[in-house]
Amino acid sequence: MNPLNTIKGAIGAGLVIAIAVMLIVGHAVGGTYNILGLARWLHILAGVMWIGLLYYFNVVQMPGLAAAAADKGGPGGAGVNKYIAPRALLWFRYAALLTWLSGAWYLGSNFVNAFSLGHLGQDRYGLVIGIGAWLGTIMLFNVWVLIWPNQKKALGIVAATDEEKVVARRVAMLASRTNFMLSIPMLLCMGGASHGLPF
Repeated sequence: MNPLNTIKGAIGAGLVIAIAVMLIVGHAVGGTYNILGLARWLHILAGVMWIGLLYYFNVVQMPGLAAAAADKGGPGGAGVNKYIAPRALLWFRYAALLTWLSGAWYLGSNFVNAFSLGHLGQDRYGLVIGIGAWLGTIMLFNVWVLIWPNQKKALGIVAATDEEKVVARRVAMLASRTNFMLSIPMLLCMGGASHGLPF
C-alpha cells in the first residue's frame, strides 16, 4: 500500500522517516538524544501547519470567496464552505494548540522568563522570545475564542440567523486578519531569539 495515497499515510511515513533519521544520527553520535530538540521540532512542524493555513485563509481563501461572491454567474463558494473550510479549520485550530503546547514545552525552565519578557528586558533572549510567545498566545486565543466559534456560525455548523452569520463572518475575518498581521512580528521574534535579529 502506497502511504502517499492518504494524508494519514503520508503523515505516518514522514514520522517514520523522521524517527529513523533521529535514531541513525543519535546512534552515530554516541546514542545521545535531545528531548528539547524533539519539542523544538514539534513546535516548528505544528507552527508550519498553523501559519501555513493562516496564510492560506488570508491570502487565498478569503479573497477567493469574495471574488466568487462577486461573480454573479459563477459557481460561488458553497463547495469551499462545505468541504474545504471545515477541514482546514480542524487542522488549523489543533495545529495552533500543538504549536503553543510544544512551544511551552520547549521553553521549559525559560517559560517564566519568556512570559515576563526577560524579567522586563533584563535578558535579551527572554525579551525577544517572550514577545513572540505573547503574540503566539494572543493568536491562539483568537483561534479558539473568536475565529472558531464564529466560523461555526458562518459555515452553518451551528444554528445562526442570517444576521448572526453576517456578524460572525466579520468577527472571524477580523480575528484571522489580526493573526495574519501578528504572525509577521511573531515569526521575527521566534527566529530572531536564537538566530539573531536584524537589528
